[in-house]
Amino acid sequence: MPDITLPDGSVRSFAQPVTVAEVAASIGAGLARAAIAGKVDGQLVDTSETIASDAQLAIITDKDPEGVEVIRHSTAHLLAYAVKGLFPEAQVTIGPVIENGFFYDFAYSRPFTTEDLEAIEKRMGELARQDIPVQREVWDRDEAVRFFEGLGERYKAEIIGEIPAGEQISLYREGEFIDLCRGPHVPSTGRLKVFKLMKVAGAYWRGDARNEQLQRIYGTAWAKKDQLDAYLKMLEEAEKRDHRKLGAQLDLFHFQEEAPGSVFWHPRGWTLFQQLIGYMRKRQEEAGYVEVNTPDVMDRSLWEISGHWQNYRANMFTTQTEDERVFALKPMNCPGAVSLFKLGIKSYRDLPIRMAEFGKVHRYEPSGALHGLMRVRHFTQDDAHIFCTEEQMEQECIDTVRLILDIYRDFGFEDVAIKLSTRPDNRIGSDEVWDKLESSLSGALDHMGIGYTVNPGEGAFYGPKLEFVLRDAIGRDWQCGTVQVDLNLPNRFDIEFVDAHNGRSRPVMLHRALFGSLERFIGILLEHYAGALPAWLAPQQAVVLNITERQEPFVAEVAKTLSQRGIRARADLRNEKIGFKIREHTLQRVPYLLVVGDREVESQTVAVRTRSGEDLGSMPVEAFIERLATEIACYGRTHLED
Repeated sequence: MPDITLPDGSVRSFAQPVTVAEVAASIGAGLARAAIAGKVDGQLVDTSETIASDAQLAIITDKDPEGVEVIRHSTAHLLAYAVKGLFPEAQVTIGPVIENGFFYDFAYSRPFTTEDLEAIEKRMGELARQDIPVQREVWDRDEAVRFFEGLGERYKAEIIGEIPAGEQISLYREGEFIDLCRGPHVPSTGRLKVFKLMKVAGAYWRGDARNEQLQRIYGTAWAKKDQLDAYLKMLEEAEKRDHRKLGAQLDLFHFQEEAPGSVFWHPRGWTLFQQLIGYMRKRQEEAGYVEVNTPDVMDRSLWEISGHWQNYRANMFTTQTEDERVFALKPMNCPGAVSLFKLGIKSYRDLPIRMAEFGKVHRYEPSGALHGLMRVRHFTQDDAHIFCTEEQMEQECIDTVRLILDIYRDFGFEDVAIKLSTRPDNRIGSDEVWDKLESSLSGALDHMGIGYTVNPGEGAFYGPKLEFVLRDAIGRDWQCGTVQVDLNLPNRFDIEFVDAHNGRSRPVMLHRALFGSLERFIGILLEHYAGALPAWLAPQQAVVLNITERQEPFVAEVAKTLSQRGIRARADLRNEKIGFKIREHTLQRVPYLLVVGDREVESQTVAVRTRSGEDLGSMPVEAFIERLATEIACYGRTHLED
């Protein structure tokens, strides 16, 4: 006679074991129709799950995030069902949920075409309209292996064969299709109404390039059609904002095959890069940081002490010298910072020491993972390492979080989510140390009254971390900055300071990056602003345009004056029509276009236009400089010379 406690605290008693669906029906017919799954004592289950003892239950519908996850998971199986019906010789492998959708990997003798995707999606719709029940079955492992081998599904049989012997497994049946799955799933295919197949890509069995190549079909699924429409519109807008296209259009950077994953910065792009560094230098100096620089190549022994060699070796570029010494291009800046701290005797009076470094790091990323500025092999971190006492640790975390959020606001990111990533399985250091470090990060956020979510097991191998996730102009989330607290590396490198009692103590080490990677942050900025960067940040802030050659001397003089006053400006004296030049510089996203004709020469003024086409009228050059200075001052971080 189970008592079921609902989320509102009410209790419903039943005379016999009851399913999730039956509990939903007892509450109301509407909820029974809407129920997709249940959460029994915190665990997601099918609506057919029987509850035999007292339990807490939440009915999951498509309004819940977990409900959308179940829809996407079930749609992946619907995809496999449709593929097997249309292409019986295709073998199924795995089909997980991903952000905003799902994928399923197939082994098939030929590539799937666009026409194939259209046919598959049509068949999925037919199966959904048939409202086929989705039923969970529990099988013996060996029986399931024999079953799938009999179907010729060797990939699925291999997966099942790796499950421990004697362990029961769950299969889900919908019509003629049956698949291995932990579940839960929607009660019937009729719940799957809003989906779209997106593309086909290559994939390797078990993600290993040494294995057979498979075909991965990506799809997206939603609870409501307007959500799908909004997502597709966002993708369309994202395509327009693609930083790789903008990089070419705005003449900022390029990539080439001879240096995969490395950026060739053009003058404009490098100007933007240096603006970021200059901005950060100023902010860090105000916050009490000193800037350092450490070698790009260091002996293997340093990486063995840090633990990178054991935990990160596959991502490191190495070389061996004639005397058989092994060196590595640094994938991170931490050991260099520790080496600087270790030199000389440090007192508690010296702490905290905040070392900042714009360090170039190199990490091996598989070729298929490279993506413009967002995923590269050679990049620059705005890295910093703070050495402090345990008593100072929480305040340093607070100050760092406050600095990060303030900086993001300067770049137009007001919507920032924070995630606390805790100890991973593969880690160094004792649980006692990890308890202390995780408490310092959560304590700092609690003290500041800032909400956060927890990512269990996602910390670095040497310490927990805070991750800062920015939401851009079209609603996408980007993980950028991190703050990590670490007592493990100070211990491994045996660094210490003289404490107030003239004894020796270990410092706490905070690892901090705000942009994360300057390259990636530039990519995010370009897409966030669709290339129209704020005037204070734009690589070129103004261009002065002549209408005829008669204005050339005055145009050159204006451009020189602007440059001398700290404005990134140039003259365009080409023998082209003024309309052509205005359009070209507008496409280049130059914030201000200063047009000079005979009337402007006579009045010693410039006709000012914005890149959005707004006509600000004619004004003296000094008035324009004052206007731009006021606009820049809104950010409070950059200034023009008087």
